[in-house]
Amino acid sequence: MNRIADILTSAKTIAVVGLSRKRFRPSYGVTEYMQRAGYRIIPVNPNESEILGETCYPDLDAVPEAVDIVNIFRRSEFVPEIVEAAIRKRAKTIWMQEGVVHEEAARRAESAGLAVVMDRCILKDHRRTAG
Repeated sequence: MNRIADILTSAKTIAVVGLSRKRFRPSYGVTEYMQRAGYRIIPVNPNESEILGETCYPDLDAVPEAVDIVNIFRRSEFVPEIVEAAIRKRAKTIWMQEGVVHEEAARRAESAGLAVVMDRCILKDHRRTAG
């Protein structure tokens, strides 16, 4: 648990891949919580221009600033291409939300020096570590 607390404490910027502007979607509620907790949120969704008051980018490669955590709200089969973009971006952590698992992509990210959190909810972990 210390590793997760360290990740959440040191991170300032979270790129959220697959963030929806639909309030009923888990990605929206989780990201809105993280934004209220003080993190800089960068939405990544090719079908949107703005979410939660932030400019939305079509993919990670288009994000013009450094990213600490890449939080993935996409199906597992999309994870490898997101990991490759995160490596190019020099992100520090890949965070796959609950139900998102890709062992091979996780190994690839770790071998490139990124921390990997898989099949865990960032909101739940933040509440546990902040409490």
